[in-house]
Amino acid sequence: MSVVVEPNVDVVDRKAEAAEVADDLTSQLRRRANTARFRAMFEVHFDRVCVALRRFCVPTREIEDAAQQVFVVAWNKLSNIPVGNERAFLLGTAWNVASHSKRTESRRREVWDEDDRTNDVIDPGSRSDELVEEKQTRALLDKVLSQLPEDLRVVLVLHELEELSRDEIAVALDWRPGTVASRLERARSEFSRLSARAIRERGGRS
Repeated sequence: MSVVVEPNVDVVDRKAEAAEVADDLTSQLRRRANTARFRAMFEVHFDRVCVALRRFCVPTREIEDAAQQVFVVAWNKLSNIPVGNERAFLLGTAWNVASHSKRTESRRREVWDEDDRTNDVIDPGSRSDELVEEKQTRALLDKVLSQLPEDLRVVLVLHELEELSRDEIAVALDWRPGTVASRLERARSEFSRLSARAIRERGGRS
């Protein structure tokens, strides 16, 4: 005849309580780690996200709000962002935020004119003629970028200006590597054509 040993209720309860405490501590540590990682992402990449949003033709007055949307998405998906891939994720998200706005078309017309009127941070050691030339160059770049089709603009900005690799761009935009390569080639060609035309037009007005 077998003897059935009843479990000690107190022991079972203590184990359950200990497991709950362990789970709670683990959750707290995870939240702290996530908070620290997110804070580091924000401090390191916020300015670059803002620059990218401007190059994606987000008007200056809307950039801060758009950047906040980018980081809200990043917080919500933080556990899915591979360590080391934070910048690519943020830039890809910045493009999504910009491209989903209903004002994309009007941005193309206003962004480079609007940024021309924006007060730039001036390096005290820079010469005034150098500052003027730098501002004109930036305005020309923004104007040409605004004239590119969206799919060409994003791949050119991410590769040439943000220096993401083609593989990083493919992941950030959820594109095939072959698509990235073909659109990058087209973007470079179109950018050269538009730049040459813009330079000729500027020369004719000088």
